[in-house]
Amino acid sequence: MTDDNTIDDVQDKQLVAGWQGRYYEDFTVGDIYKHPYGRTVTETDNVWFTNITMNLNPMHFNEAYAAETEFNERLVDGTFVIALAVGMSVIDVSANATANLGYDKIRHHAPVFHGDTLFAESEVIEARESDSRDHVGIVTTKLRTYNQNDELVLSLERTPMVLKREYAKPSAAAPTGWPEEIGTQPEDLE
Repeated sequence: MTDDNTIDDVQDKQLVAGWQGRYYEDFTVGDIYKHPYGRTVTETDNVWFTNITMNLNPMHFNEAYAAETEFNERLVDGTFVIALAVGMSVIDVSANATANLGYDKIRHHAPVFHGDTLFAESEVIEARESDSRDHVGIVTTKLRTYNQNDELVLSLERTPMVLKREYAKPSAAAPTGWPEEIGTQPEDLE
């Protein structure tokens, strides 16, 4: 490739698979995945989530009320913190899940406030074959969420059923979520 060429001029193009997520066979008890992309919680996140879930505790939406509490300000809705932390873990734990079987041992260790940035990690604590479904395994992880000050704010255990690789048949041409024959196909590069 010369300086005059663009990427479209390259003759040796190939489809390269992006991250496909982990399959059941990829989980090993004791592995810890630090999930990418910390996320700053905004006031808008809290207000919208509180309103759409009809959480009527004024601690989340009434500044005057919250100012009179021990925290002196509104707290972020704890169920939002759970949803955000689980969402942050999907890229590593359940991108190939067929179902979530349960969320257990949920603990809020410290409050979350507007402007806090949360980070999540998951530790594999159990992985086993499914007794009733050949195409999945059952994986349990302990999800831990920290704020920007390294304070543990949330922990929980979550158990999804995760596809086995042989049943998923991942490919660069048809990654998870793409219908077949959309976009560049191998024959387009011949």
